[in-house]
Amino acid sequence: MHTFSEAEALELDRADPLPSRRDEFWIPPHPGRGRAQAAYLAGNSLGLQPRTVAGDLQAELEDWSRLGVGGHMKAHRPWVSFHEMLREPTARLVGALPRETIAMNSLTVNLHLLMASFYRPTPQRHAIVIEDQAFPSDSYAVRSQAQWHGYDPDQAVIRLSPRPGEDCLRTEDVVGFFQKHGDRVALALLGAVNYYNGEYLDIPQITHAARAAGAVAAWDLAHAVGNVELKLHDWGVDWAAWCTYKYLNSGPGAVAGAFIHDRHLGDQGLDRLSGWFSTDPGTRFQMRPTLDFVPNADAWQVSNPPILAMAPVLSSLRLFDEVGMPALRAKSERLTAYLSAALGHFLDPADASIITPADPASRGSQLSVRLHRTPAEAAADRMRSIDGVISDDRKPDVIRLAAAPLYVTFHDCWRAAMAIAAVAADPNAAA
Repeated sequence: MHTFSEAEALELDRADPLPSRRDEFWIPPHPGRGRAQAAYLAGNSLGLQPRTVAGDLQAELEDWSRLGVGGHMKAHRPWVSFHEMLREPTARLVGALPRETIAMNSLTVNLHLLMASFYRPTPQRHAIVIEDQAFPSDSYAVRSQAQWHGYDPDQAVIRLSPRPGEDCLRTEDVVGFFQKHGDRVALALLGAVNYYNGEYLDIPQITHAARAAGAVAAWDLAHAVGNVELKLHDWGVDWAAWCTYKYLNSGPGAVAGAFIHDRHLGDQGLDRLSGWFSTDPGTRFQMRPTLDFVPNADAWQVSNPPILAMAPVLSSLRLFDEVGMPALRAKSERLTAYLSAALGHFLDPADASIITPADPASRGSQLSVRLHRTPAEAAADRMRSIDGVISDDRKPDVIRLAAAPLYVTFHDCWRAAMAIAAVAADPNAAA
């Protein structure tokens, strides 16, 4: 049984089988508390900066100053092939073959590039399925794709909602939808871990149901990569895309990633939007007017690697390779379970409730708390300024807490539970 004392939280940190890597990150300060550190539980919005990033960036800047254009071929990490260094660690992270992954662009750009290939609507089958609580950017992207192809997005985009009175989707309802209505669906594009409520959808089961119905099964992994264990190749996912600035800690605007299943890589008849880096690197500098096909994910890469936005990704992936996702996922489950229990202990049900699934297998490292009497934005501001707890709010009434296991501690979770309970109980404290 937990005592939910500060001493217990500190002891849990000392005894945990996976030591924290907190000292390898820059932790924001507690406002007004000198050198004290904040409890940072907003890694599902923007991960913290690894301390190695500055050195990795400085190395590229020095090569640029020393070599100029020569850095493309002669930098210590030649820029022309820089993205290749990210391929294998990315593949290990998402459970893919190296040739199935590519680091490129931003998340929504990658969604559009992949939909250009895999959203091939017909009058009989042109629906796109997303979750009703999808991140707005995904909603904008799929609506614009439907409209681009001449379909009314209000009709073509199907939004799956939880049952009345519930906050999360049920796997059996999603599977049942594809079994009943799948013949209308051209593309399923769901968020693997929902940004709003933290629910982790059953990727293999839903993928199987969508593909059995004849639809393309795609996933937005923005809140899943670096958060949960993934086996995209074995699960048969058609394609996926993700950003790297949340749980992967690669910095604002860092290069995103994409996965295309091996069964599609040799299909030269598949439509693609191509560019300079879509062609065979062996003939790239022969400057041919026509593209030389490559049977890997590079076929979807349009532009040359943005080195200063890729170097932080390299820094981050080293950490994930050193620790490994199984160990990180296990620790995140321990942290999130403790945070859930602490919230249950400190919160009055009249003041707030957790809307994230209680089953550890059905959630990522995030717990979303709905405040019943206090506006979320005011609560988050008070938690940060007074308690030194940095969270993320979603208007009007949800606070999101992410126990990112590389740097969040049990003590951070204890601080967060105490802070949110105090502000939930006293709406005037957040004014």
